[in-house]
Amino acid sequence: MLRIGAHMSVAGGVSKAVDRAVVHGCEALQIFTKNASQWRGKPLDPAEITAFRARLDQTGIAPVVSHASYLINLATTFPVLREQSIAAFIDELDRADALGLLGVVIHPGTCTAGSEEDGLRLIADAIRVAFKARPRRKTMVILEHTAGQGRTLGHTFEHLAEIIRHVRGSARVGVCLDTCHLVASGYDIVSEAGYQETFEAFDRLVGFDRLTVIHGNDSKKPCGSRVDRHEHIGRGCLGEAPFRRMLHDARFAGRPILIETEKSKDCEKRGTIMEDPLDMENLATLRRLRDER
Repeated sequence: MLRIGAHMSVAGGVSKAVDRAVVHGCEALQIFTKNASQWRGKPLDPAEITAFRARLDQTGIAPVVSHASYLINLATTFPVLREQSIAAFIDELDRADALGLLGVVIHPGTCTAGSEEDGLRLIADAIRVAFKARPRRKTMVILEHTAGQGRTLGHTFEHLAEIIRHVRGSARVGVCLDTCHLVASGYDIVSEAGYQETFEAFDRLVGFDRLTVIHGNDSKKPCGSRVDRHEHIGRGCLGEAPFRRMLHDARFAGRPILIETEKSKDCEKRGTIMEDPLDMENLATLRRLRDER
């Protein structure tokens, strides 16, 4: 069975994210370890690191991953931005390692010049630089399949497979599939036939052994739109059917499915721990679908 969880705020300290996960009945968790819209983040408080790890041990919530800053672009050809992106990427891995996380989910990157193949090589080169800088770490790099907006890379299984090939199949590189991104990028997971075809292709080109995380989001936009707009589960262009299939598909067993759907206003005030009605609704939908026989 998939482990159902959500992205939770770290407002008030990273350990508060675990408390929020508990309130919502999460079995797995995703966080930001710093402000996702800034290059630099404050150093993690050692006391908060200890509290975070202790709360995970107490609750049994696992796995836990972080999501990298949206500013990072490992495919850029601009020297200053590339240096900044790689440094920020290594910092994300350091933060995840300090917290004992499974890995860091990252959008592969966006072409700023050259071909897609050039961009994929640049992404792989950046990952190799990070691994060389931290050779003894086990923290995973989890490449997120994207919706395909503009010149973003990673919106096809072939892109992901090529990056993995360029890093020589490193076991530290995994994949995150986002249900919204899949349909937005043109993979029909809504129909029964399309669902089977999509994941047969994924297994052939990437392999389920690489699948580390699933982002469970409905989509406001239809198949092939290449527009990334998350919707509450069952209310968008996916509906409940693909989630039901996935939750009962043995190939996905044991992985976390994490919602990144819109949250209610005023539910993430600094230090406040409270139920978010929208999170509760989306998580309850996934649990209901998982429990169906």
